[in-house]
Amino acid sequence: MTEEYDVEFVEREDRNARFLVRGVTPAFANGIRRAMLADVPTMAIDTVRFVENSSVMFDEQLALRLGLVPLTTPPEGEFAEDDVVTLSIDVEGPGTAYSGDLVSSDDLVQPADENVPIIELKDGQRLEAEADATLGRGKDHAKHQGGVAVGYRHLQRVEVVGDLPEFEDEEPQIVRGVIQDGDELVSTSEFGHDLSERYPGKEVAVEDVPNAFVFHVETDGSFTVEELVTRAADSIEARATELEDAVQL
Repeated sequence: MTEEYDVEFVEREDRNARFLVRGVTPAFANGIRRAMLADVPTMAIDTVRFVENSSVMFDEQLALRLGLVPLTTPPEGEFAEDDVVTLSIDVEGPGTAYSGDLVSSDDLVQPADENVPIIELKDGQRLEAEADATLGRGKDHAKHQGGVAVGYRHLQRVEVVGDLPEFEDEEPQIVRGVIQDGDELVSTSEFGHDLSERYPGKEVAVEDVPNAFVFHVETDGSFTVEELVTRAADSIEARATELEDAVQL
């Protein structure tokens, strides 16, 4: 029997989104979160060859910085995990070398942001290097984590149960995430996360909605939120298929 899932976006941008998923267990929700962090391959610089580095930083420090520059990741099937894309940089001071100064050998693999500072170069200093970018997974190295902030909370249902007793002081009631008010989904940031601001003078009851989770996902620009979530789900399906095949042997 096929499970039915319901997905509804609360906030939606290319790199930042909040969405509700109904009909999933806590274990499945955590599996999706872990897959977004650890299982989705992204491109990142792995090897750096320095032609000239007369800056104040050691080669190893600059290589680390270059490795942490987010790179756009091509659609699935465009690259194999052992394919290499070369990026080069050649900047002379005075001035700052930025991620946008990296020149890629492939249009599909580019710095996700152009304004990530790499090194400030003084007069007469120069940075010239070549770097190889490869596909990798977050479980092997943090530089391959396409999801920089991935988490989820239970959807909470809020119901007004009556008025506060007369002369009782109204105290803040803090909740965070997304609440369900009747059929409406409301981000708690709209009322400062304080239910007493949304329901002044009212007594409210708050409960978790079973098997309903609100995900907050932010990517580093390797790909959009939709691509990250879709690839994470595909990775879970692929591992489940591998396990099923292994059990049937």
